[in-house]
Amino acid sequence: METPVSRPRIDPEFAVFPLAIRKSKIHRYGVYAQERIPANRKVIEYTGERISRAETKRRGNGEYTYLFTLDNYWTLDGAIGGSGAEIINHSCEPNVVARIMKGHIIYLSLREIQPGEELLVDYNFTYTGDKSRCACGARSCRGVMEKLTPRLQRELEKYRAARDARAPRAAHKTKSATA
Repeated sequence: METPVSRPRIDPEFAVFPLAIRKSKIHRYGVYAQERIPANRKVIEYTGERISRAETKRRGNGEYTYLFTLDNYWTLDGAIGGSGAEIINHSCEPNVVARIMKGHIIYLSLREIQPGEELLVDYNFTYTGDKSRCACGARSCRGVMEKLTPRLQRELEKYRAARDARAPRAAHKTKSATA
């Protein structure tokens, strides 16, 4: 079965602006603007096969998943019938935001996006005890793709404190005077 994993593409029927898929520094492929995109504009619609929660659980165990929860029952699987929006990578400093409007998932620009710039969205995954490591590299990166809740904040602080306690201390170097 052909999926975006094997041959990612942008479906122009669902993209309002010219977009391209290229290699990304964040993860595998990314979606890039080919022309300037003004702020507060629809950029692309996330499409895919509409599946139930039970099917979502079954499909959610793959190496690469392109699942977007639409409501309490339905999820869109962008790996089947996706528009290319499923390739948009996560960043803690996004330039697009996902909005659900009348049963459709729409990506809107948060600010002006320049030609050649990668489209990035904050996934804001629900924290359920498992953490998804973030690789966005943003200055304000929180280290995970989950929405930062007080519980997750406490767990991340504990993890960082334990990591810092295990880290070997750097030996102090002193300069010696030469005569």
